[in-house]
Amino acid sequence: MFSLSNVIRPHILTLTPYASARDEYSGKEGTFLDANENPYGSVISGNYNRYPDPYQAAVKEKLGEIKGVRPAQIFLGNGSDEAIDLVIRATCEPQKDNILILPPTYGMYKVCADVQNIEVKQVPLTPDFQVDTKKVLETADKHTKIIWICSPNNPSGNIIERNAILHILDNFKTGLVVVDEAYIDFATEDSFTKLLDTYPNLVVLQTFSKAWGLAALRLGMAFASDEFIKILNKIKYPYNLNGVTQKLLYAALGKENKKDKYVKQILKERKRLHKKLSELSIVKHIYPSDSNQLLVKFTDANALFHFLIEQKVITRNRSNVILCEDCIRISIGTQKENDTLLKALKKY
Repeated sequence: MFSLSNVIRPHILTLTPYASARDEYSGKEGTFLDANENPYGSVISGNYNRYPDPYQAAVKEKLGEIKGVRPAQIFLGNGSDEAIDLVIRATCEPQKDNILILPPTYGMYKVCADVQNIEVKQVPLTPDFQVDTKKVLETADKHTKIIWICSPNNPSGNIIERNAILHILDNFKTGLVVVDEAYIDFATEDSFTKLLDTYPNLVVLQTFSKAWGLAALRLGMAFASDEFIKILNKIKYPYNLNGVTQKLLYAALGKENKKDKYVKQILKERKRLHKKLSELSIVKHIYPSDSNQLLVKFTDANALFHFLIEQKVITRNRSNVILCEDCIRISIGTQKENDTLLKALKKY
């Protein structure tokens, strides 16, 4: 039986969080003399002199409707990286606990753990970039607080088999299972957010940086049980999402149809680029993708990567990553950008 109180660091459970002025009064009307703000306004055009809602209530209400979750199940942060950092900080005792990652995968899980002096256990994915569930569960021990699963995975781009994730959720009860769905908008599988009420040990990460086209705003989402979201809110910085970002995000949430249109265009280009790449003699293999990227094995990725830079075509060399020898990760661009890439590849 999973118990959140056994996963959270004991002193976090009893921690008294900082109480901001907006914690004591969350109303919109009144004479505000509580937060030592400048009462006259801002030195630039626009009204930025008042602190924003620390819990982003209006945004979460709208986002909850789109995602099919309760606002109390949503954490919003400065990119997914903030949520990654806070999840580790809430659960792992330095030099005692550990996390488990499945390389090749997103690098920030390890970086955040390293910063906090948390041991990182690793169970590589299989050659087809799937999870060895037996080995994962064997490797996890009593000090493993988090198993990180990136699905669709980065850099391979593929969705992780749903039954494998469910098997881990069913059998790992001493910690959290975090499913990072940064690329879920490009996949055909349902999000694991639909299972939040079934699995109290489940945390789902998503982002506005990919399909929504809001990378510059640095907006990440974490979905979890009400109880765990309260913990994240307890240890985050008081005003972690600024007022301008909240306003822009609220407006963006009313343009879901535009996001869906972008996704269709990207998927169409992914299919076209896959076909064109497969016709090139320097391409040895193109891995299946459920995201807005293609992992491609070339005859000599290192040489090609540097040649592309000379042509001002910037890709991501993944050759030094486990299971990705001679591989370059290519983000799906516009038709014009992809044609520029193809022209450079043919020139090479």
